[in-house]
Amino acid sequence: MILQKTLPYDPFAPKPLPGIMPLKSEDWLKQDDCAAAQIDLRQRLIEERAQDVLALAPAAMEAAQELLEHVAAQLFPGQDDVVSVSDGTSVQLDYCDPMRSLGRIAQQDFCILQKPEGADEHVLTGAVLCFPASWRLADKFMRPLTQIHVPVPEYDAQIAKRVQRLFDGVQVGRPLWRFNALWYDSADLYHPDRDPVAPHLDRNQAGQFLRSELQSILRLPKTQAVVFSIHTRVLSRADALAMSRVSAEG
Repeated sequence: MILQKTLPYDPFAPKPLPGIMPLKSEDWLKQDDCAAAQIDLRQRLIEERAQDVLALAPAAMEAAQELLEHVAAQLFPGQDDVVSVSDGTSVQLDYCDPMRSLGRIAQQDFCILQKPEGADEHVLTGAVLCFPASWRLADKFMRPLTQIHVPVPEYDAQIAKRVQRLFDGVQVGRPLWRFNALWYDSADLYHPDRDPVAPHLDRNQAGQFLRSELQSILRLPKTQAVVFSIHTRVLSRADALAMSRVSAEG
């Protein structure tokens, strides 16, 4: 099991959907003390389950290459096309296979969303999703936002409009973020199977592990594609409750 001890926010104090807040650009790809272990797992998943964790439409290749360049510049400033990642391995960046390279160098998952000309919604056109939380990339690839969020019960028409406005309005250099958190009985990071989880977090709900995603929205300057990144953390129930108590007392 790969477990964090704390979160950089209080998961028991969620904001109403979509719960979006501004994020400093330099904080977009923060790593934590489980980065090496998670990146090692990501590399193994990409080698063993590439068909499940990687997807890229031809129309999104330019955006994916721009994203890889952007991520590499932030995580490995001054390094060339061979970078040293947190688990101690060296990774050759491959701009002909950008989603695979992204999955091997960062702790986060990345989804690329683009809005086709004349369309009302952004569409998921590329992704590296090594740590899915009760969903499968194949079910969401090339789908618009409203279909991506099926069957999330609280994602109603009003929320859908607000989220689409966020994707339309997010500005270059001004990323946004939110978080979610739910109890799970498994600590597995690769967890595509749906669990009967409750839609709202409560201290008294069942579940041995708290799984939380720091989700961010960022616009790429050249292609104008929107990137949805996911930093997944899993805590034991005891650590999650202890952290929350400390936050409340503070």
